[in-house]
Amino acid sequence: MSDENEQHPFPIDGIGCFKDRLRKVMKGYSLRGFSKACGLSEATLRSYLSGGTYPTLDRLSQVANAAGVDPQWLAFGEQRPEPAEMGDYAFVPLYDAQCSAGNGAWNEGCQVLTHISFTRYSLRKQGLTPEHLSAIRVDGDSMEPVLHSGDTVLVDHTRTTIEGEGIYVVRLDGHLYAKRLQRNFDGVAVLSANPAYREVVVPRERIDELEIIGRAVWSAGWL
Repeated sequence: MSDENEQHPFPIDGIGCFKDRLRKVMKGYSLRGFSKACGLSEATLRSYLSGGTYPTLDRLSQVANAAGVDPQWLAFGEQRPEPAEMGDYAFVPLYDAQCSAGNGAWNEGCQVLTHISFTRYSLRKQGLTPEHLSAIRVDGDSMEPVLHSGDTVLVDHTRTTIEGEGIYVVRLDGHLYAKRLQRNFDGVAVLSANPAYREVVVPRERIDELEIIGRAVWSAGWL
């Protein structure tokens, strides 16, 4: 049986290492978080990061989609040439997973529906890096009137700790939510904007069960 390393499709020398590019796109994610984002096991990602194995083309596509980068660059270190006028824009992936702001929903194996364009200047002005951003849609009414069902939110995956007032995308009990978070003596309060929804407190002893996916930094929806 042939060694997988002898058949991998990526050059070992000359254009840098796949594992180095993988580390770069995973910066700002936990191993667990990126594993869930791309649908590959943590063990598989560890093997890629160590250079022990290399992804097949379908798995390469999963990693590239999760990171919002060009698969060709991820594999070979080469970027597809862009028209000059498009170089000023960054394209952030919009996933089909819904961020439930009501009852909660999480779609396993989510796919990229499309990409949303932002000027690189506008992202830099906000201190944002395209490679660490993704977009997701809100489902439910618990964050009204701040966020409405169907709104799209842009998530910064580098901001996974509570920084004062702000809306975060979190996973709790297997569900995805867009909520305000507030630290208190008992743990973390998960707050809705809609007064019809009660406050939920995640106690200190369960705080590890609250996974902060990132902070919402932009939203848009139809008027």
